[in-house]
Amino acid sequence: MTFHTSYYPSGTPRANTLHTFLIPMVQFSNKRLTLEEFLALPDEDVKYEFVNGEAVPKYKNDEMSPKFFHGSTTVALLLILSAWAEKKGRVVVEWAIKLTRNEQDWVPIPDLTYVSYNRLPVDWLKDEACPVTPELVIEIISPGQTFGDMAEKATDYLKAGVSRVWVVDTKARTITVFAPTSFPITYRDHQIITDELLPELEITPNAIFQRAGLNP
Repeated sequence: MTFHTSYYPSGTPRANTLHTFLIPMVQFSNKRLTLEEFLALPDEDVKYEFVNGEAVPKYKNDEMSPKFFHGSTTVALLLILSAWAEKKGRVVVEWAIKLTRNEQDWVPIPDLTYVSYNRLPVDWLKDEACPVTPELVIEIISPGQTFGDMAEKATDYLKAGVSRVWVVDTKARTITVFAPTSFPITYRDHQIITDELLPELEITPNAIFQRAGLNP
């Protein structure tokens, strides 16, 4: 499978490259595939994840596709995290990740991914799915999705070896942090998110949603 690549406006860091898997819905939906067959699929109009041997739409219908709140929050997180991650690692939007789920190949597409240069060296440069488990993935709840849906997916990420998962609720203006050895913690307003896994990062939901234009 090849990648479709697009970019945010000029001046945005190179780490902001948008990587997505786009393949035809009708031809490949509900067809059993190997991981290699999935990764070799051509680019089309619908983003798919690889789940239980099938190409499954990330968004099941048009109503669930990202809207303004989702898109503006994605950009805000991208800009804030990219500035923090300079010389530390990569922050990428919609980058497919090669993982396993229930002992089967699983290729989800989080809204944002952070992987350090310790896990994926700075000189790695291939136009393909992320080959290592990242430190952080972020999922932003879209219309038609529920917090429960994303919490279940966050659990799958953790079981697959991802170190941290942020679930962002743009309507409630909250960020819930999932970690493998503790209960989820929900942050709101001016509560500061810090994490030894993400050194020197201090961020609040208010700062993110304000940058996104969702808070006055």
